[in-house]
Amino acid sequence: MAEILRDEIERGVFRPGERLPTEHVLAETFGVSRAVVREAISVLKSDGLVESFQGRGIFVSETPPEAAFRLRQPNLDDKVELALILEFLIANEVAATSLAAERCTDFDLAKICRALEAMARAVAIGEPGVDEDVAFHAEIIAATRNPFIIAFSNFLEHRVRNLIRTARTNTARFRGLAERVQAEHQAIYDAIAARDPAAARAAAETHLRNAAARLQLYRSPDPVEPSQITPEVSSSVEVDRGA
Repeated sequence: MAEILRDEIERGVFRPGERLPTEHVLAETFGVSRAVVREAISVLKSDGLVESFQGRGIFVSETPPEAAFRLRQPNLDDKVELALILEFLIANEVAATSLAAERCTDFDLAKICRALEAMARAVAIGEPGVDEDVAFHAEIIAATRNPFIIAFSNFLEHRVRNLIRTARTNTARFRGLAERVQAEHQAIYDAIAARDPAAARAAAETHLRNAAARLQLYRSPDPVEPSQITPEVSSSVEVDRGA
C-alpha cells in the first residue's frame, strides 16, 4: 500500500501540497482496511513524503526530501529479497551490539537487564513477549550512545525488524522454542555485561540468524518441529537463487 501511494506521488497523481483522500476513501479505493492505510501513511510520513495537520488531513510534502534513505516494504514471498533484507538487518544490529558492549554504563546495563527480566516473565506465563523483545533491543541500541545508529535503528525497527518480531508471536505453537529464544537473549546480555565486544557480536549474530530461520519456520505451510532449526553461525546469509 505504501509503495502504491509512493508511486502515485512520484508520478504526480498526488502533487506537492495536495491533500490526500481520507482513510475511508483510500481504503475503499484500494480494497484494504483502514489499518493498512494508516500503516502506509505512517511509512510515508517517516520518509518525509507526506505531512499531517491536525484537523486538516494528510498532505503531500511541498519539499520532499531529495536525499532521504528509502527502503521499500520487502516482498516476503521472494526468498532472495527476504534473505538480503535480513542480511542488511544483521549487519547493522550486530555492529551496534558490539558497540554497546564497549560503551554501556552500569545504568545502561541495568536497563538492558530489566528488559531481559521482563521478557523472561512473559515467557514464563506463555506470552510471546513481543513488546519486551522490542524494549530489550532498543536498550542495547541506546547503549551505543550514537545518535545516528539510534535514529537508523528506529527506521529499521519500523520497516524491517518487524518481520522477525511479528513472527515471534507464533512461538507458542512450538514447545520450548520461546525458552531457546530467551537463552539467545541471555547470551547477548552476558556478553555486554562482560564488556566483551567480540562475544557480543557473536551472540547477536547467532540470535539474528536463528531468528531469520524461525521466520522461515513460521511462514512454512507444513508443520515443522523447532528441533529442525539448525543454529546459524556462518558469516553470510544463505541466498537461494534457484540454482
